[in-house]
Amino acid sequence: MKKIKSFLQFRVLLILVIGISFVSCRDADEGIPDFPEGSTEYKNVWVQDSMKRYYYWADQMPAKPDYHLSVKDFFQSLLSPQDRFSYIVDTQDSSTYPRSIRNMYGFDYAILQLGNGDVVTVIKLVLNNSPAMNAGLKRGMMIKKINGTLITASNAEQLTSSIPNQTVFELTVGDWQNNTIVNEKNITVYYGYSFEQSVMSKIFEENGKKTGYLYIYDFPDGMTQTLNQKFIEFKAAGVQELILDLRYNYGGSVSSAAALCSLIPSGITANSQFITYKGNKNGGEVKRTFAQQIAYDPNALDFNTLHANALGLNKVYILTSNNTASASEIVINNLKPYLQVTQIGQVTLGKDMAGFAIEDKRKPKKVTWQIHPVIYKVFNANGEGGYSNGISPQIMVNEYIALPLLPLGDSNETLLSSALNKIYSKSAIYKSTSDQNGEVLFESDKPFVDVRR
Repeated sequence: MKKIKSFLQFRVLLILVIGISFVSCRDADEGIPDFPEGSTEYKNVWVQDSMKRYYYWADQMPAKPDYHLSVKDFFQSLLSPQDRFSYIVDTQDSSTYPRSIRNMYGFDYAILQLGNGDVVTVIKLVLNNSPAMNAGLKRGMMIKKINGTLITASNAEQLTSSIPNQTVFELTVGDWQNNTIVNEKNITVYYGYSFEQSVMSKIFEENGKKTGYLYIYDFPDGMTQTLNQKFIEFKAAGVQELILDLRYNYGGSVSSAAALCSLIPSGITANSQFITYKGNKNGGEVKRTFAQQIAYDPNALDFNTLHANALGLNKVYILTSNNTASASEIVINNLKPYLQVTQIGQVTLGKDMAGFAIEDKRKPKKVTWQIHPVIYKVFNANGEGGYSNGISPQIMVNEYIALPLLPLGDSNETLLSSALNKIYSKSAIYKSTSDQNGEVLFESDKPFVDVRR
């Protein structure tokens, strides 16, 4: 079951409440037949009823959907054209869960076309304790072949799309030196589970000014102890500036995101507003303070305990990419009313929405499908939101401007060095090689894409 749950952790909507009871929104005169219990049509009626109650775009759902469709197709027929994120899974069928190279094997890569026209494939992320790490993959390595086939611009997407349907595959990899791949070797990667990712921290110092760096891969519930300990260390060391690295963070728990935000600025209290959720006519508008949102995680430290270790800063630097999503974007947007946010990197994904899992809680359970719909749009304390096209950085930086990619947390790594240069008022210096201005042709991590299929 751990493996099945792991499919969700990278695509999960912002979890507020787990397990919503069966809800019927139908009136007796709606004219929907009573389908036999257990039939596909019966399940589809349950899906429709649940979506009518909670779905953000419920008023756009078709009045007369086709109940004879498969459950997944029926669910998709209900969705708004604006909806990129809602999905449905059968908890008794792992094949219905979203699949990706990251959540099955623990790594991601990007295919680039360099300034000289060459096409290369660079490993950009390897999760700790993942099948990929255990096989010997490292950030910065180059992939030359997948299952013996040379990667090109024309076959990259096809090769990648086939990997989640396998349980083992072979890569030909090497190191990047002087604009070429050296030290080639074959590595076999097996499907498996990646354990919870640790938060990485470092402290940099120059001219007496200390800068804390925090790389956060995701926002699971239960991470307040870890965050609190990191900020205790930062505060004890006299950290004066802070860099948050959220470039690969798909999101997760809003409560954990609120906990992180409570540890940064001065001038906030337990009753300071953190977030506003706006739903359909049934959901209405819900405002939550920092303390209220943090408390939605039953295992979280309380606001006062966390804020006692806050750095009391008036600005923060946040590193982002196109895969910075959901709760990570909430951190960026919802800190803005309280301090200056300097964003460095690429435009974020644009998931200005939240939701919770809906499942049948009747005993015995009559429907095994679980719905993950968009339920709310989210806004900060100033009422600012609406970033469905992503949040744009003040300092646009291409992570792939210089190869090989350096380890995350390395002071010379492109995005981190950009932030450190800004903090220490230094000019950015990048290698002048043919790999500058590499165009991204394809990336293996596509969060929330095609989750409805």
